[in-house]
Amino acid sequence: MQINRNGRYTAYLSTSKGEIVIALEPKQAPLAVNNFVFLARHRFFDHIPFWRIIKGFMIQTGDPTGSGTGGPGYSFKIESSGRNFLPGTVAMANTGQPNSNGSQFFICEGSSCANLDSAPPPGYTIFGHVVKGLAVVKAIGSVPTHLGNDGSMSAPDSPVYLNSVRITGPA
Repeated sequence: MQINRNGRYTAYLSTSKGEIVIALEPKQAPLAVNNFVFLARHRFFDHIPFWRIIKGFMIQTGDPTGSGTGGPGYSFKIESSGRNFLPGTVAMANTGQPNSNGSQFFICEGSSCANLDSAPPPGYTIFGHVVKGLAVVKAIGSVPTHLGNDGSMSAPDSPVYLNSVRITGPA
């Protein structure tokens, strides 16, 4: 564990559409926050695409291959939060199997994320929330899309990148 569970961490996401600032929640999701901080500090997220964009729902990144199948080469436990998904919620994406968190994460862009409140187990690990830049999240969510490999209109017509992630904390 690299993080201080009682510390305050902030992630500054530089994207090709602007900056998104996320307050991380180490008390609620210590494994996910630790993983995110570790990967960000090792520049894992530098210049990777938002490969999945579903308007009114969410934007997803964290896959260096941009295919939806990539990750860090390991997985870890899904931490249940029992909290509601609101616009600006940041959560780990997973395969639907226990212990399948990795590097992919999504940011809720619209009210359709509320459907995840009743996701069957194992659910999703909420590990942060947007404190600045929700307009950037919405701008990414508004990028025109075509049929993606997930079977939905989710592949961006033109690439949108997560250029870098800078972490501050613990405070």
